[in-house]
Amino acid sequence: MRAAFIEELGAPDVIRYGEIAAPRPGPTDVLVDVEATTVNPVDTFVRSGAFRTHVYFPFVIGRDLVGTVAAAGPGATGFRAGERVWCNSLGHEGRQGAAAQQAVVAADRLYPLPGGVDPCEAVAVLHPAATAYLALFTHGHLRVGETVLVAGAAGHVGSALVTLAARAGARVLATAAAADARYCADLGVDQVLDYRDPDLVRKLRQAAPLGVDLYLDAAGVNDLDTTVGLLARRGRVVLLAGAGTRPVLPAGALYMNDRSVIGFVISHATSGELAEAAACLVDLLGRRALRPRRTEVRPLSAAREVHARMEKGELRGVRAVLRTDLG
Repeated sequence: MRAAFIEELGAPDVIRYGEIAAPRPGPTDVLVDVEATTVNPVDTFVRSGAFRTHVYFPFVIGRDLVGTVAAAGPGATGFRAGERVWCNSLGHEGRQGAAAQQAVVAADRLYPLPGGVDPCEAVAVLHPAATAYLALFTHGHLRVGETVLVAGAAGHVGSALVTLAARAGARVLATAAAADARYCADLGVDQVLDYRDPDLVRKLRQAAPLGVDLYLDAAGVNDLDTTVGLLARRGRVVLLAGAGTRPVLPAGALYMNDRSVIGFVISHATSGELAEAAACLVDLLGRRALRPRRTEVRPLSAAREVHARMEKGELRGVRAVLRTDLG
């Protein structure tokens, strides 16, 4: 089969596109004919070695796929040939990736795709939306009626955070560029504030006079000294971006107000946690409530170029989708 793969860790130019052996499913696996995959920042971290995880070479890159079931092992109950499915947890911890014409997926990491959903739109939102679900509910313990503040609300994860929080009955505040205010409001933000505003902190305190219950920094700034001061009693900060930041930890403001700071990456989510997120995503996909802001569809052979462009910051606001039927 044709695949985008690497034979060593390194820069984008280690990515090769060509023929490798097709995978063989085990008894509890499903063989999937891949229609589309995408490129996430974490894919570049795995490829470069910045995110340490077990890989074996040749290693097919990529986390996410949408495709159809080609065959299912005897223990992979619930799947039938021709069924459209998706996965967002390949390409790490010993699992081969999704950037290939076929992929093997463990049955407990594979989910049905609702009928009529465009595969390119779906694959573009799977990783950001699952990340958002885990941040809000698994780690952030969001409850109905709480006030949520999303920093970087116009980004891929940020927009998913807004969508899921608003639908869960939270009051959503957000920071974003002024040009993105309308987009954020349409997603469900109650009040959008310009992150460049020099008076931002005062305005945030005015918008949430009793404090913010859950703060999520999708922009990766991680200014904890300011952020923790905006929290309500027992407020939570969830860190999910900005691996290179080294913020000051205001310990007193944390322990004197029962506040907490939590970090997570979706790569460590259990299959059960991913399945819980998937149930929400399947429902929202079926309702057409999850859609990417902008996609760029390329052939699978463009994987190296897309990785390079992502590392240069050329894909901000765009989800690059790689289709197997384009080469």
